[in-house]
Formats: sequence, C-alpha cells, structure tokens
Amino acid sequence: MNVTWDPKKALWKASKEYMVIFAILILGIVFSIASPYFLTINNMTNILLQATTLSVVAIGQAMVLLTGQMDLSLGQNVCLTGYIMAYLMNILEWNPWVAILAGLLTACMVGAVNGFLFAYCKIPAFIVTLGMQNICKGAAKLITNATPISRLPDEIAFFGRGYLWDAIPISVLIMLFLYVIIQFVSVKTKIGRQFYAVGGNSEAAFFAGINKKAVYLVAFTLAGLFAGISSVILISRLNSANVTNGNLYEFDAMISCVIGGISMTGGKGKVVSSLFGAVFLILFFNGMTMLNVDPFFQDVLKGMVLIAAIGIDVLRNRQKQA
Repeated sequence: MNVTWDPKKALWKASKEYMVIFAILILGIVFSIASPYFLTINNMTNILLQATTLSVVAIGQAMVLLTGQMDLSLGQNVCLTGYIMAYLMNILEWNPWVAILAGLLTACMVGAVNGFLFAYCKIPAFIVTLGMQNICKGAAKLITNATPISRLPDEIAFFGRGYLWDAIPISVLIMLFLYVIIQFVSVKTKIGRQFYAVGGNSEAAFFAGINKKAVYLVAFTLAGLFAGISSVILISRLNSANVTNGNLYEFDAMISCVIGGISMTGGKGKVVSSLFGAVFLILFFNGMTMLNVDPFFQDVLKGMVLIAAIGIDVLRNRQKQA
C-alpha cells in the first residue's frame, strides 16, 4: 500500500503540534523591537531562570493532566517544602542534604495524600487538592509565623545560582535532564502509556486490566515530587524561603501545559510541550514588564491567557471528535 506524503497536511499538523514554538518566536521578535533591553544576555538568563522553576512544576501538572485530573496544591507544596528545608538547615542546623531529602519526602507525601484521597476515597480531585492547598499554606506560615528564612547554606547554592563554564545555569541543565527522563517515561514505559490510557478512556483502561487507582496515586505523587524539586531550585536561587514562594504556580503550570497542547480532558499531548508553554508564559510577562505594563493589568492578562488556552483546548477536542 502506497502512502503519499501531503506537504500541506504535514505543515498543518506541525503548526498545530508546535504552535507554541512559533508563538515564542513571534513574541521574541515583537518584544525585541519594542524594547532594546529585551534581547540582552542578562534578560535572557533571567527568563530562563524564572522558567526553570515553573517548568519543573509543570512536569508534575502535566502528568496529572494526562490522567484527566488537576492538582491545585502544587504552588503551596513548593512553598511548604521550601520552608521545611530552610527550617531544618538554618534553625535546626541539619545537614543540607538530609534537609533536602526530608523536603522531597514531604512533597511526595503531599502528592500521595492527594492521590489516595482521590483514587481510594473517591473525593473529587478539585476538592482534595484545593483543601491541600490551604493546608500547605497554613502549615508553611505556622512553621516560622510567616517570617522569611534567608542566608541558606552555601552547599545548596549551585542548584539555583550555579553555572557550568560560567555560562550555562545548572538549574537549566537540571530542568532539561528532568524533561528528557519524564518524556522517555511517558512515551516508552508501561506506566507512561497507562497515564494516557486512563486519561483517554478510564472505563476502557479498567477493562484492559489497568489499575486506575494506582495510576492516579503515582501521578499525584510524581506531581508532588516535582514540586519539591522546583522548591529546591527556587530557595537556592532566592537564597531564602518565603510565603510567596510558589505563589500561583499551580495555575501557571496549568496554563503552560494547556498552551503546550496537553488536554485538560486527559490522554492527549506531550509532556515536553509544557516546557515550551512555560517559556512562552514567562517570556510574555517579562516583555510586558519591559514595556512598563501595569502589574495589576498583567494579572488580568494572565486570567485571559488561561481562559483562551482552555478555550483552544475545547475547540481542539471538538475538531478531533468531529
């Protein structure tokens, strides 16, 4: 059977799958023309550093979205984990590596509780993660009465402030490594394919012998883990833990995933696309700041971007169904 290659169809498919990359290029051109400071090395480095912590959280959100659910606790998980690590390092004087391990375990536990309550107790994910968001926020404030913890040990400085050959941020390399690993897991492994199966058609996945509850539990636990890793990078870069760390990361990560082509209904999209979505989001608001756009208006724009991204996802799903 001969299969003819249609360049128009191939171009149309590529434009849909990599639309966010085209959007990043267009934004870069527009902002570089509008502001002479946009394309400077310092600003490009700043964009990469900001995108790093968000994109790591977006990995976890992407894994949950693939199963057809969402995690609204990720941002406050970042905040709580950072406070715990900083408290153990500075106040209790624990070994920094032990403190980091304790923080990552806490982040995983938060995700695992979310997954357990949703999968095994049948509480809607929206309610569970929204409640966990407030639990993490309150717990973070209780640890030190919402007082920032600064001047963290030098041993962790390289995570957020280290450079390879004085040019490439270590945090960017960590982010890229994580994306390579998770993209391989999501596409080439059994558990990765189960994420897509459960998100695409949970009933069919059940009759195919897939343990849906276990898949949900793994997805939420992984989301917690990546929130913890993001927190390590963030407190290292800022050299402090603060109640504002990770603020609204769960929504920014969701926007990043949807802009990147991951469907809110589950079972569609590539995890690596969330990276491009995060870069687009950071690039967009960095450019707005360069143009002196009112920060409050930027919040309005962020809400509009979220609605537009979800609207595009709805239209995309309708086209596929048609």
